[in-house]
Amino acid sequence: MTTAPFLEPVQDGLRAVEDLMRQQATRHHHDLDAALQHLLSAGGKRLRPALALLVGEMLGADPQRLTTLAAAIELLHTATLVHDDLIDGSLLRRGIPTLNASWSPAATVLTGDFMFAQAARLAAMAGSLAAMRLFAETLAIIVNGEISQLFDGPGRADREAYYQRIYAKTASMFVLATESPALLSHAPEADTLALRAYGHDLGIAYQIVDDILDFTGDQARLGKPVGSDLRHGLITMPTLLYLENHPHDADLQALLAGETPSPEAVDALIRRIRDSEAIALAAADARRLARQAAVHLDAFPDSPQRRALQAVAEYIVARDF
Repeated sequence: MTTAPFLEPVQDGLRAVEDLMRQQATRHHHDLDAALQHLLSAGGKRLRPALALLVGEMLGADPQRLTTLAAAIELLHTATLVHDDLIDGSLLRRGIPTLNASWSPAATVLTGDFMFAQAARLAAMAGSLAAMRLFAETLAIIVNGEISQLFDGPGRADREAYYQRIYAKTASMFVLATESPALLSHAPEADTLALRAYGHDLGIAYQIVDDILDFTGDQARLGKPVGSDLRHGLITMPTLLYLENHPHDADLQALLAGETPSPEAVDALIRRIRDSEAIALAAADARRLARQAAVHLDAFPDSPQRRALQAVAEYIVARDF
């Protein structure tokens, strides 16, 4: 991802972000430092700090404060993944062992907590009370979404509930990455709202594509079984669209009723969803949202950064289905 042409304007900034993140545990317990280096070595798209850098540079933000803010955002994202992997019992992420694959739950939780603390410290160092407030609000939204899913289950099988859940899970971090640099730059309110809307629509589109890939991707690349969300009773956009067109599917109705169909029945249901029109319909919804996201950028003058942000929206929905 870091070699993608549309990220060329922020390559130096991304390297600075990476260096700053790696410094966050050097004066603490050596196992914390080892854990942080392990997590960062897994790579990843670094999409959220890239968005923050692109927006901030487009608006003329102070480079040092912008780098600090972008590092805080990515460290927050990484911390959420540490806890997510533990909650989900995931042993691999991006093809390498997760922290909880070799550490106890207690050590994994504490490491995630440390990373949350360091992320908050960096966010405060960026020097914007408004951005810091949004940072705290975003963390609360993410945790509330996880708690709701944990205690309430997958929830209603409708689009409104789905959009609310994936906003908390994914899009809220995209909003943080696109709105907080505007707050840091003291951008006009109209520009800040436009960038918030861009991040919201981009994040929703991103998660819809991820949910499509859960059905259509290769298990080796996914690092988890195909249809993993449905196997855990989680209703995503492809399943919702399949339900709208096939409301009498007995296996799906059993899942929605809280029953546990046999593994063979679930395998067959996943194949039916994957081979149905639901995948194409979900992809169309993601493309609609990506186009909508790009329109929010029309309020800004032409620049390499604006063109890169528009290209990110195109990239989001161009991933292999």
